[in-house]
Amino acid sequence: MFNTLRSTVSAALAVIAVVALAAPQASAAERPSASSENAAVQVAETADATTRAIAQSDPQAVAAAANVCGTGYTLSKGIPLPLGTDPQLRLATLFAYENGGKGCAILDNNVGASRYMYLKVCKVDGTGCDTDTGNFSEYAGPVYVSSFACAPVTAKMGTSSSSLFINYSSDYVFPCN
Repeated sequence: MFNTLRSTVSAALAVIAVVALAAPQASAAERPSASSENAAVQVAETADATTRAIAQSDPQAVAAAANVCGTGYTLSKGIPLPLGTDPQLRLATLFAYENGGKGCAILDNNVGASRYMYLKVCKVDGTGCDTDTGNFSEYAGPVYVSSFACAPVTAKMGTSSSSLFINYSSDYVFPCN
């Protein structure tokens, strides 16, 4: 009986030793690496030069907006607002992302203070609209559209809904397939 007990204890110690040696490797493998946490968001092949410049100069903002949309989104358009503003001097950035035929838009607040923001995206026929509005210090959205081709988008920002410094509307933020 003593030999049986000693064999059982030895076997238990061997299992504990194996688990102790393997455990740090298992937990390290489950933890994302620093490079995967900072992975760049994919930019669509059809993205214009302005969108590519924004993605390159401000990858953290592009990644943060993509994460708000969800996993698997590709940046298709980045628009510095007000329209015509130097991307480095923008007050807001309208990001349009796509994922398997679905679209997601984020209006990123670049002012650094809470502002009235309004963001709306609809299907091409003007139906199925998703809207986000309120006072936000970071972003308005995400707003989604199930079929993004030529989806009309409206983005507004100001000190209030009646005092806007951005009032942008376009039918072509998402690519027309």
